Amino acid sequence: MKKTLFTLASLLLFWGCSTTEPVFFVNEDPGTFAEVGSIDIGDVGAAEISAYDPLTKRLFVVNNGTINKIDVVDFSNPASLKVLNSITLTTYGGPVNSLAVSNGKLAAAIEAADKVSAGKVVIFNTADNKEEKIITVGSLPDMITYTPDGKFILTANEGEPNAAYTVDPAGTVSIISVENNYAVTTLDFTPFVSQQSVLVLNGLRIFGPNANIVNDMEPEYITVSDDSRTAWVTIQENNAIAKIDLNTQKITDIFPLGFKNYNLPGNEIDPSDRDNAINVRAAAAFGMYQPDGIAILKDDDGSQYLFTANEGDAREYTGFSEIRRASAVTLDPTAFPSASMLRQDAQLGRLNITTTLGDTDGDRDYDALYSLGARSFSVWNTEGKLVFDSKSDLDRRCIAAGLYDDARSDDKGAEPEGIAIGKVGVKKVLFVGLERADAVAVYDVTNPKNPVFLQLLRCGDAPEGVLFIAAKDSPTQKSLLVVSSENDGVIKVYQPKTI
Repeated sequence: MKKTLFTLASLLLFWGCSTTEPVFFVNEDPGTFAEVGSIDIGDVGAAEISAYDPLTKRLFVVNNGTINKIDVVDFSNPASLKVLNSITLTTYGGPVNSLAVSNGKLAAAIEAADKVSAGKVVIFNTADNKEEKIITVGSLPDMITYTPDGKFILTANEGEPNAAYTVDPAGTVSIISVENNYAVTTLDFTPFVSQQSVLVLNGLRIFGPNANIVNDMEPEYITVSDDSRTAWVTIQENNAIAKIDLNTQKITDIFPLGFKNYNLPGNEIDPSDRDNAINVRAAAAFGMYQPDGIAILKDDDGSQYLFTANEGDAREYTGFSEIRRASAVTLDPTAFPSASMLRQDAQLGRLNITTTLGDTDGDRDYDALYSLGARSFSVWNTEGKLVFDSKSDLDRRCIAAGLYDDARSDDKGAEPEGIAIGKVGVKKVLFVGLERADAVAVYDVTNPKNPVFLQLLRCGDAPEGVLFIAAKDSPTQKSLLVVSSENDGVIKVYQPKTI
């Protein structure tokens, strides 16, 4: 009997034919992730983003602490992590913002020393850390990824302005051809100049000083379909998602995401950090989704869904700042008949809002209040239509676990930022990094229209990177979750139980 069971297990683990890659399967419980290893590589600025190379079993970690570098971590035994060496980046410009690995090549996105100039992508060999290529991309490359087939590298070039807001580079996306000696095509939003007014009417935010759609758009994060034909890019400050056809190398669509009504049942928030309590309640305000991380999931019927972590972000520069407290603005007496009460600190007075929205009739008082982010994760179809929103669930889960930071109530709550999706056993699982709760929320998204909460994992201070490693690529031959936290430099590794 034992011999029969072993044979069946082997068929499940390695079943295929001579013309196809074997299927690797481990039956795991996605609700049982637990910490199996950790390492501290520095303090503030360390351990921002991690990338894993299954060929060398090494973890490459952004470390912008004392100097700009990439730490190379031996990941062959996640229970005993150790730094092998580092790749110093001081000669390439400013900080490294993101990493990606494919086929033994590490790609690093590095901003210029003055931020507004063109950035770089530097390619290193993961076996010996040697530089292989330097590629010029757009201003402030903030995120980098390979397409699933490994043929292209994509960067989201945020193009943030300088502090005085006298220089505002174009926000762009660079497409680098790995097979064509890393030839690069950088796309901007010039084709949408004629559509700007219509897009703004539909909810796109174009709001910087002397703003236009080319310079004002700030690409943040990228996800790519599993056939490597289409990419979707979050445009965080502008509250939108852009769609890119990778065959034609053109931005084909911009999808404004709209707003979330915190006065509706289920959407309640805790808007005050000075009410001496954690008080989740309906609020006469809206949230701009403003997603940071984005990930794609393909359903069993072939439908694709986009998952976003709705962090929110404001423009705060010496030359221009959009945010104020709700108590510092004049509320329209018709729209807000209880204005004097709402402006109190214990009510909505402490809520950070944008001054670029809300004065709908131009009379210099506010007819509506719009805050930053949506304190949730959302599911969208590939045309930018909302399918599901987690509403207030992330904050409520953190409160129940004693991990909610009430001092951040006036800003973005638990602040969802990083996101990853992977298959754990037979389930498709979502991981959402919560920057201010120092936690990762885990959901079963096998049915993407109805995510089911599984567990909340405590992690380091301010998780920035959320990396899923599939069992077939893992050194333990089990699914792994790697969480890197930028405020304390701690990397934690989690693994589920097998069934």
